[in-house]
Amino acid sequence: METRAIVIKNYGHADQLEESKVELPELGEHQVLVKVHATSVNPIDWKLREGYLAQMMPWEFPITLGWDVAGEIAAIGSEVKNWQVGQKVFSRPETTRFGTYADYTIVDDHLLARKPENVSFEEAAAVPLAGLTAYQGLFAHGQLKAGEKVLIHAGAGGVGIYAIQLAKNAGATVITTASEKNHALLKELGADQVIDYHTTDFSEVLENVDLVFDTMGGEVQAKSFKILNEHGRLISIVSQPDEELANTVAVAESIWLQPNGEQLQEIADLMADGKVKSVVGHTYPLTAAGVTEAHELSATHHAKGKIVLTNE
Repeated sequence: METRAIVIKNYGHADQLEESKVELPELGEHQVLVKVHATSVNPIDWKLREGYLAQMMPWEFPITLGWDVAGEIAAIGSEVKNWQVGQKVFSRPETTRFGTYADYTIVDDHLLARKPENVSFEEAAAVPLAGLTAYQGLFAHGQLKAGEKVLIHAGAGGVGIYAIQLAKNAGATVITTASEKNHALLKELGADQVIDYHTTDFSEVLENVDLVFDTMGGEVQAKSFKILNEHGRLISIVSQPDEELANTVAVAESIWLQPNGEQLQEIADLMADGKVKSVVGHTYPLTAAGVTEAHELSATHHAKGKIVLTNE
């Protein structure tokens, strides 16, 4: 099947993004075809576009970027049991060269979650990659439990916003770093303490923290070891921790997201109950020009909340 898509035919800057027709692979037995209503932008999108991940993902061109989708099922594979055409769903599909910056995308059926009625396609599309990254960092790897203290760096970022809400729902005391203009929002989302990183060095005011969720790397990551207790864990989504520092705490690791439909459904259920919400800071149309602007904003690291691409 042919679909309109925003693709790259070479690695490079945002000017490589172009609209094209793409022939999708045949639908597998356990796959569904999703009509894309919205997708979102994550750093992996422009890092891959620039060629930083070329060795890890040595794909043929053209490449359709994007690995978040919210939409409705347009067709199902022969062995798909629990999903029907017309259902509204969202997902973090497998990372393939047939991404979600397209009118249609293919998703494995076990990676789907139901879109809650009270959540828009834009709000749903913001969730999968960022929400699952937060969920896996806090719980699957970070083993966060009720009553523990967690520091989430860059709380106003795409991942941070979900991490704050998920940690709060799990009964943790939530500390985060953010510039002052975002403090009110983050407290509303559940942060117990917000530190302005422009004026305060978090490593001088915090101690006895159980878990650090690191979205920054570098000096911020190194300083984070000072505030952890002896059972402390540091989970990074950006860079491998220094070995010597890692030896001073119980767990220190860098993680890579695994798509997971069951975990996404857990987040969907929290959204249905009003306990987790998306903060969509910016929306652009799913066109070559719209994606270009969205990538340029994402690369500044100063977007508030998530950047969503709409395809209505």
